[in-house]
Amino acid sequence: MPASVHSSATCKTTNRALRDTLDVIGGKWKLVILAVLLERTHRFKELSREISISPRILSKELQEMELNQLVTRTVCDTRPVTVEYAATPYSHTLRPVVMAMREWGLLHHQTIVGKPRTVAVEAEATAPVTG
Repeated sequence: MPASVHSSATCKTTNRALRDTLDVIGGKWKLVILAVLLERTHRFKELSREISISPRILSKELQEMELNQLVTRTVCDTRPVTVEYAATPYSHTLRPVVMAMREWGLLHHQTIVGKPRTVAVEAEATAPVTG
């Protein structure tokens, strides 16, 4: 059978694997959270501020990511108590995926809008509005 022809069983297996992947890293926030944590450990509040996400949604996303062994949660012995989140060694296997999606997003923006979007422009666009 030629490589370009797939059996129904092969397609079902591939589709199931993609659905499983999207169940773990899909949604509006998980890849953004992961991209930030792949760079360095963050405390909960600074993570919430950096990506402009509500604490309630961030907490929910982090709990799911912890269940899937993508992040670790460390309660620090401080007053007041602080909690730090870090990417696990397992989540680092997703680094090439995150980087490829980031590059594709920049290319897509250029294709649709017609001008390059730089990382600096992205940071400015997602910065919280203060007033």
